[in-house]
Amino acid sequence: MAAIDAPALGSGIGYRPQFRADLFAHRDQIDFVEIIADHYLDASKEKLDELELLKSHFPLVAHGLDLSIGSAEGVDSRYLDKVAALIERIDPPWWSEHLCFTRAGGVCIGHLASLPYTQEAIDVVARNVEFVRRRIKTPLILENITCVVRIPGGEMDEPEFLSRTLEATGCGWLCDVANMHVNAMNFGMGPEGEFECWPWDRLVQMHYAGGRERNGVLIDSHDAATSEAVWTLHDRVVAHAPVKAVVLERDERIPPFSELIDEVARARMTMVENGRWR
Repeated sequence: MAAIDAPALGSGIGYRPQFRADLFAHRDQIDFVEIIADHYLDASKEKLDELELLKSHFPLVAHGLDLSIGSAEGVDSRYLDKVAALIERIDPPWWSEHLCFTRAGGVCIGHLASLPYTQEAIDVVARNVEFVRRRIKTPLILENITCVVRIPGGEMDEPEFLSRTLEATGCGWLCDVANMHVNAMNFGMGPEGEFECWPWDRLVQMHYAGGRERNGVLIDSHDAATSEAVWTLHDRVVAHAPVKAVVLERDERIPPFSELIDEVARARMTMVENGRWR
């Protein structure tokens, strides 16, 4: 059973102000845009005008950074109210957050921290998702993240943890294939060997991006062109599962916009060839 009965959006890009002018100059080559929700929660009039401009030219989806859906202390209701107002404003077919925690003991820790792969953690996420759904009716999808370290005491591997979490919450999946590749390489595994174990029936959206290597460790830095290894995984996923939308992420070392357009076009072609997009 599919996680969300949602429209196909095609091949899009994560919006960054650095390429705003180029984006609008090439809007016929971008199917939709993903915004970072947190950039618009306490926004100036200028940012809200920007949001309205984006909304008037592109279908939008929102991607959150600090909901902390895995926090044992629960979700911050004031933050949630701000996200709810944004979702109401742009009316997306779905919105997304990371399967992680960013707050502990009332303190913002400043990064996306991995959850332990335990039933207790799944129960926490399910409780928090239920709380979020009472405030935001728009479907929520959850993204797999990169791990710096694996928390000891895990009761299952990452594919099983994600599968059981999505089943417990009813959420869809935002599959970040770059994150999958990074974790596989850094922890001496290969996504090919466990490919069938991931919850492809819950897939809604994908992220892809390029990164860098530092001291033998891959980093999901969003500052380079997508590697061929990530493209290979991207193409396999699109062929395997009915993904609704794919998004290129680029945050640093922004290249000429034509290079980003080329990546978006390459992703779209894979979707077209596999019947995921017109």
